[in-house]
Amino acid sequence: MASLQQDLLIEAFRELLKEESYSSQAEIVEALQERGFNGMNQSKVSRMLSKFGAVRARNAREDMVYCLPPELSMPSARSSVRQLVLDVEHNDVMVIIRTTPGAAQLIARLLDSVGKKEGVLGTIAGDDTIFIAPVKVSNIDETLANIQRLFENH
Repeated sequence: MASLQQDLLIEAFRELLKEESYSSQAEIVEALQERGFNGMNQSKVSRMLSKFGAVRARNAREDMVYCLPPELSMPSARSSVRQLVLDVEHNDVMVIIRTTPGAAQLIARLLDSVGKKEGVLGTIAGDDTIFIAPVKVSNIDETLANIQRLFENH
């Protein structure tokens, strides 16, 4: 029975985020409680947002809202994700990626998954900018090329 309740909660959560009209976690908590999920609180919503890779992005009305990233499978990730990356460059110390608004965390998660083999030691993502610490600053040109290849059209 608990599994059914969990499935219903996940479906309700996804439906709320698809509406692209909730700008705070408190609003999501309130909406879930209105739908009968009385045990919801901000920390549970925060964990769910993280688990499902939700990001804040501008909706059609230009409001910053929580939304789910498109479902990405690895073969199609390049074509879908490529459109979110606007610029990739480095300053001899770190690689900087500029993305469409709200996409930086999604792209950073992808980069964290490729990791050290591509020269990525770690990432820090804001709303539309990612700072990438290379494994070796002396190999930053190679790291930049590896990252650019991730977003090329294949």
